[in-house]
Amino acid sequence: MRRHPRRGEAGHEVSEARHEVSEAQTARRADIGRRIGVGLMYGLWKPRVLGAWKVPATGPAILAINHSHIIDGPVVMGVGPRPTHFLIKKEAFVGPLGPFLLAVGQVKVDRAVADRTAITQALGILDDGGVLGIFPEGTRGEGDFASLRGGLTYFAVRSGAPIVPVAVLGSTERRGRLVKELPPLRSRLDVVFGDPFEAGDGSGRRTRKALDEATVRVQRQLTTHLENARRLTGR
Repeated sequence: MRRHPRRGEAGHEVSEARHEVSEAQTARRADIGRRIGVGLMYGLWKPRVLGAWKVPATGPAILAINHSHIIDGPVVMGVGPRPTHFLIKKEAFVGPLGPFLLAVGQVKVDRAVADRTAITQALGILDDGGVLGIFPEGTRGEGDFASLRGGLTYFAVRSGAPIVPVAVLGSTERRGRLVKELPPLRSRLDVVFGDPFEAGDGSGRRTRKALDEATVRVQRQLTTHLENARRLTGR
């Protein structure tokens, strides 16, 4: 006679099953987003992708992307070698765009507070071996990594996931004729992936001082990658 699991065991089994379904759904949504991104980016522009092979083929990874134009995220989503979940400010989740972003596996974050829901979701993605996309500057600007927020370093140190620097170049050079807010149709955009690196110093420390020191190291690595990418592409 088959022994029924105790109530606690049954609850644990159900919880695990639900977690697995959630993982599968999240990964599937990000993959859908990548497929859409591929069609849009290669259909509207001419991306030149360099170093995509440097992104780890499996396991958690964090893409740290410079941010100077609204299309930087969609570009990386479309040309990256793996489906990516981006941390996106909650202000972008308006109208029909909100449900769409959620449907393609993106993470809504409130930048005005310590958004525990977004933090938990982002760490869960990394714990499950997924790829998290972060704009470490926090908002669009010159896209030169001159000022970093602490989120990137926190997620990297907390999860142990390697950071892959990504430089998107050419998105702000010219304005399109039909839609002035976007680059000209069929213009070339360069996306350069760099060598992955660890944010921590190997000590495992997560103190404020350790995170501040790690942020300085991360900023140095990202700035160096951007300089190399500009030399490589001539931009």
